[in-house]
Amino acid sequence: MLEPLHAYIRGHATGDPAHFRNAFLPTAHVEGIRDGAFVSWRLDDYCALFKGQPAPDEPTRTRHIDAVDVHGTVATASMTLWHGVDTFTDVFLLVRIDGTWRIANKAYHRHVPDPAA
Repeated sequence: MLEPLHAYIRGHATGDPAHFRNAFLPTAHVEGIRDGAFVSWRLDDYCALFKGQPAPDEPTRTRHIDAVDVHGTVATASMTLWHGVDTFTDVFLLVRIDGTWRIANKAYHRHVPDPAA
């Protein structure tokens, strides 16, 4: 059940969108707030954000699966990603289809850095 989450992590680590295509259902959406506005990307649009190369600061980035909760053929998971000064919380909805888990949708939250820190 963790394989799609690991594929998602590989996608971020390598910048290779093929990993996201392995992790997500083709109908998936990625949603959140970007530059103050709500975004809802289809999988193709999300994959287009990645150019096949790791981010320049990839060696300093970390990601951690925080929780997984399984309910038969559906599950939720959350992950924290530390990308430079940015910290994200990703929340996933997963579905098991024909014995294989895939991410059906993802919503994310970008934490605003504390200016006093």
